[in-house]
Amino acid sequence: MTESAPDTPPTEPAPGFAGIHPDHSAAIYRQLVAGQVLLRQVYNPDRGALEANPLYNVVYGHLAHFRELYRHLGLELVFDERGGFFYLREGSDDESEEHDENALKVQVVLLLIGRYYARTGRDLQYLGRPDAGLAQDDLEALAADAEYRDLLATARIDKGWDEAMDFLVARHFAFRTGAARYILSAAGMRFLEQLVEEYEYSRG
Repeated sequence: MTESAPDTPPTEPAPGFAGIHPDHSAAIYRQLVAGQVLLRQVYNPDRGALEANPLYNVVYGHLAHFRELYRHLGLELVFDERGGFFYLREGSDDESEEHDENALKVQVVLLLIGRYYARTGRDLQYLGRPDAGLAQDDLEALAADAEYRDLLATARIDKGWDEAMDFLVARHFAFRTGAARYILSAAGMRFLEQLVEEYEYSRG
């Protein structure tokens, strides 16, 4: 009697949609098409700490499938390995005006936060720590700076720093850790690091 072929090892992800819960796939889609980044770690306000994101693990474990899925929708699923997050961008070279505007807003807000933090003599890495980040007095200092207000307005952020931080939180570039306290997510920190690297490179 011929022995049947062994089953697929449980550690090997099943191909296609097999092994992916529809609710997880739908939640991932909603986040990504809303312009949010899908993070490896998310902030748990009950624990006051960062913890693993199950949806990130779903995408990471079935990466070839999700890349092919979004390719068929005219989108590119991008993985930033250093930052530990996924995001979508248009599959064509022509990016939408809305995408450009949102990217500009993220860049301006993060650049101003980084500049302010550096001017106060603090290491930028503290922006991503749950025990540090931006507190109420930091937000008040940012709001009191006329130059920063003008730059926010140039980026079409007309309601000041409340709107700016809400924008970052909505797209998962920052977490709200208290009534008026924020930290940058891994995506926010990675974006800020790239801005700093580009600035240092431009200076030679």
